[in-house]
Amino acid sequence: MPDAEFEELLARAAEEGAKRALADVGLDGSEAAMDVRDLRGLLASLRFVRRTAVQTTVHLITTGVILALLAGIALKLRVFGSGG
Repeated sequence: MPDAEFEELLARAAEEGAKRALADVGLDGSEAAMDVRDLRGLLASLRFVRRTAVQTTVHLITTGVILALLAGIALKLRVFGSGG
């Protein structure tokens, strides 16, 4: 079998395999490109939500630590009555 014919056969087999794989996951219709864009948008939104949740958690922990330090300083300086 000549190399050119083998490469053509291989290219057709790869294309058919790719089409079958896309059909297996439901991305074979005319709206497949829109579905892929929607999936990419969904993943981007998920990444944004995860990043925001981590930032919010860090912000809350930092605020709690600062408030605890301020309360300790206030008690130490006897700002609230006799204090100990």
